[in-house]
Amino acid sequence: MSYDLVVKGGTIITAADQYTADIAVAKGRIVAIGENIPSSGSKTLNAKGLNVLPGGIDVHTHLDMPFMGATTADDFVSGTTAAVCGGTTSIVDFAIQKRGSTLRAALDEWHEKAEGKSAVDYAFHMIVVDLPEKAVPEMDKIVDEGVPSFKLFMAYPGIFQSDDQTIFRALMRTKENGGMICMHAENGGVIDVLVKKALAEGKIEPKYHALTRPMSAEAEATRRAIALAEMAGVPLYIVHLSAGDAMDEVRRARERGLPVSAETCPQYLYLSYEDYERPGFEGAKFVMSPPLRPKGNEERLWRGLSQNWLQVVSTDHCSFCMKAHGGKIGKELGKKDFSKIPNGAPGIETRMMLLWDGVVEGRITPQRFVEITSTTPAKLFGLYPRKGAIMPGADADLVVMDPKKKTKLSHKLLHMKVDYNPYEGRVVNCAIQDVLVRGEQMVKGGRFVGKTTHGRFLRRAPRMN
Repeated sequence: MSYDLVVKGGTIITAADQYTADIAVAKGRIVAIGENIPSSGSKTLNAKGLNVLPGGIDVHTHLDMPFMGATTADDFVSGTTAAVCGGTTSIVDFAIQKRGSTLRAALDEWHEKAEGKSAVDYAFHMIVVDLPEKAVPEMDKIVDEGVPSFKLFMAYPGIFQSDDQTIFRALMRTKENGGMICMHAENGGVIDVLVKKALAEGKIEPKYHALTRPMSAEAEATRRAIALAEMAGVPLYIVHLSAGDAMDEVRRARERGLPVSAETCPQYLYLSYEDYERPGFEGAKFVMSPPLRPKGNEERLWRGLSQNWLQVVSTDHCSFCMKAHGGKIGKELGKKDFSKIPNGAPGIETRMMLLWDGVVEGRITPQRFVEITSTTPAKLFGLYPRKGAIMPGADADLVVMDPKKKTKLSHKLLHMKVDYNPYEGRVVNCAIQDVLVRGEQMVKGGRFVGKTTHGRFLRRAPRMN
């Protein structure tokens, strides 16, 4: 039999197994896995001595996003090119409702931003900003459009923050329509008071972004979000969890059998509050919400990943430049007021490589790496087994990684458009060699060779009640 492509002799790593075999691909899908698959008449990709992994799935990105007076440097073209070069083959981005407008209008806007401009397959979450009682039924229509997840905020008063009544109303609706709420859990009211106090005292440097967003504000909001979801009787997903105290709230909820899941991000595993103390305005590079935490917190999160207290690692990729670039304003907006620094940092290209260091260091197993970067995100967000798996019938989204080669992380060497990298100069213990998206080779020998029009919108199924 002739195939479109045969990946030969790689070490296949899945969420449950590790073995050496060939993978045959036809019409964008995996059609066979075995030893010595005949490749005559087929293209071949030699993976001998290399790892073959399911394509990474990043379920938290912000591409072409306006926020705090700035717009992210990466749009869908540059952001997804960077993603695939870093071994990520599917993303879930956020469509943002405008206050006073409809969810439908937001979804249409994000479809326009992404369609025909993505190198990888993509899906959307819906950020809900305005949800009066009469608008709640529109959530059902968005679920029907293949977008069964909604993000709400307990932070950013006056911009994104929802009160408990609105949050509970949304949670209750997901019980009917099979959707899931993704929660940004920080106590926005408390943070607002602390920010105003700091500014009144003349404290304007970037480090005060972290000092006005204590870990207890994240833990309290996480506990409250879990309580609201428990009262509604529905699952809950906590986004970008940064604090060990908040993780303990998730752990306790799961120990009680509640369907609560949470993600963390590489920045919380590899960076710390110390980065805010860099000279001058350098600390602005690390202004994100929640902020980086004190040294030692990362050890708690690594343990949480190994024990399944945390289930996913995504990026919260939000690439604001430091200085104005390409007509886009940067983090310099907050030079005289830390509260005006656009919140966010880049990471869509570096996630997989950084986390492989966790395998090399013995913090997680190779199988756990696949779980938290691909398989579990696919299962939680309605993409499995089409995505997140190496099995017949799954999309041929494959990453060939060289575990013996090292990669230096630098904004000059990566594909993200942002003018800095949070991990500048760090050397990671692997290299992304080849990447397939639905059988199409997008990265070859570490170089992008694909088309930025290849990606397709992924309609996701609602949760089965």
